[in-house]
Amino acid sequence: MVQKFALIALAATSALALSACQDQASSAGASRDFISAVGSSTVYPFATTAGERFAEATGNKTPKIDSTGTGGGFERFCQGVGGDTPDIINASRRMKAKEFATCQANGVTDVVEVQIGIDGIALGEAQRGPGFKLSEEDIYKALAANPYGKPNTAKTWQDVNPALPAVNISVFGPPSTSGTYDAFKELILIKGCDANADMKKLKDSDKDQHDAVCGGLRGAPYYVEQGENDNLIISKLDKNPTSLGIFGFSYLDANKDKIKGVPIQDIAPSYASIADKSYPGSRPLFIYVKKAHVGVIPGIAEYVAELLKGSADGGYLIAKGLIASQPADAAKASANATAMTPLTAAELK
Repeated sequence: MVQKFALIALAATSALALSACQDQASSAGASRDFISAVGSSTVYPFATTAGERFAEATGNKTPKIDSTGTGGGFERFCQGVGGDTPDIINASRRMKAKEFATCQANGVTDVVEVQIGIDGIALGEAQRGPGFKLSEEDIYKALAANPYGKPNTAKTWQDVNPALPAVNISVFGPPSTSGTYDAFKELILIKGCDANADMKKLKDSDKDQHDAVCGGLRGAPYYVEQGENDNLIISKLDKNPTSLGIFGFSYLDANKDKIKGVPIQDIAPSYASIADKSYPGSRPLFIYVKKAHVGVIPGIAEYVAELLKGSADGGYLIAKGLIASQPADAAKASANATAMTPLTAAELK
């Protein structure tokens, strides 16, 4: 009998929780008749272009998209469900397990992941720059706060590698809230660190210490954060021809008259080298959708479909510098978007 009453109480509690989430989501529809998205500055130009096409095709209002950076976007997205929270986050890296846990704790229980294409973490210099060619290890030794556990004393690129130009180390890049910052550390900086055998051993014995030694960046004047505006980095390089910049490949591609790509591991950033993942900075781009808002806020499913249409091979977003996903990834993204299949914690790290 006690067990029966416990089951009844549990069912009642679950029903109330579900009702509360539905009421919150319904309040989104009552307070907003447009899609709200936040997140990555890299994804922003693709998301806004698709938003304009979506509005023209459907008669819905153009989505309101804020370029907050991926980290800041996840903070806002995971605050809860309802009209005062975003429907979508644009992300230049995959959602982290701890971000997923925050979403779950705040009632954002069904999050749908959709890969919308591929981009590259490109290093670039002014067209009149010295013509850098770097390895992952060069970049690590130049920009790590404590390379291999010792304070960084390198001032010029030649201090890092005698074959490099004798110019001051000066790199303009994104802030720590940016997905591009996270991806740069993971895809390039930490790989450069792990070229050292002792660092690879440290990764197995003390991961936290490894991440601190391999992923900690120096501050100004060596690495200078430029906010979430990649176009500002482009202008900085034009004025500082011996400096380097870090940004998404699409910005490099759109400004070829001003800047040129820097080869890493002897591979230059290009559509082909990023698509086949031979370029070290190749990374997927995502959107995450709050399923509780689908069918409540008008047009979410249609907008996601428009993004996938534009990012398909030969689509209009490819002309803007986005790189089409590999066929298997594109098929999975389409299936997730159609069925609105929620992400699970087991898929993340």
